[in-house]
Amino acid sequence: MNLKGKVAVVTGGARDIGRAVSVRLAAEGVKVCINYCHSEAAAKETLEMVRRAGGEAILFKADVTKAAEVKAMMEATAAAFGGKIDILVNNAGGIMGRKKIQEQDEEWYNALMDLNFKSCWLCTRDVLAYMGRGGSIVNISSQAARDGGGPGSSIYACGKAAMLCHTRAMAKELGPEGIRVNAVCPGMINTYFHDTFTAPAGREALHRNAPMRREGEAEEVAGLVAFLAGDDACYVTGTGVDINGGCLFS
Repeated sequence: MNLKGKVAVVTGGARDIGRAVSVRLAAEGVKVCINYCHSEAAAKETLEMVRRAGGEAILFKADVTKAAEVKAMMEATAAAFGGKIDILVNNAGGIMGRKKIQEQDEEWYNALMDLNFKSCWLCTRDVLAYMGRGGSIVNISSQAARDGGGPGSSIYACGKAAMLCHTRAMAKELGPEGIRVNAVCPGMINTYFHDTFTAPAGREALHRNAPMRREGEAEEVAGLVAFLAGDDACYVTGTGVDINGGCLFS
């Protein structure tokens, strides 16, 4: 993947897709800052997985919806790994629950938009002080950004759609500086997210009807992220790549 010796920040890197991305990048020779907010035990497990694979990583606790904490994380990563950051994976996000619009209040809106979009905006803005030509930003958006999401997930879907639009805007803005920006739009992936927020009946229906007849795995998403982060994708920017087993085409 031509990634050896690069430095990456993976937000929400403690578990599920973030864990798989952290481990895959480390296995490719990337030095990784594994960001977490609440999942300290999971973060330590991910760090151990990286080390067992022969990789190098640090942990950094930060709420990536807070500007000061994002700034401190970028500073610490650069200080730990030679003053540069080559790759940013904006993975932090979540649905938090399901509410119809009549049940939503301003606090709910702000929390979801901050988690799913403000975090991406803050991290992208602050990583640029350490990222030069050849840099790559990969945003983990969602199939929900394409189709509006499932029941009760409208604000989550809007946050992920904002991330997708920001991908295109930043591809145009940062392209002249030699920095690529792409997004990945996962469908149903076998993670804690769906274990918690998706009814078993919905998952069973996908197994019956999806072209691939199964859910995806976090490691499959990580493989796509590694490709987009690396030099083999050096002319790919501004894209939103679907990875959903054929459940939706765009």
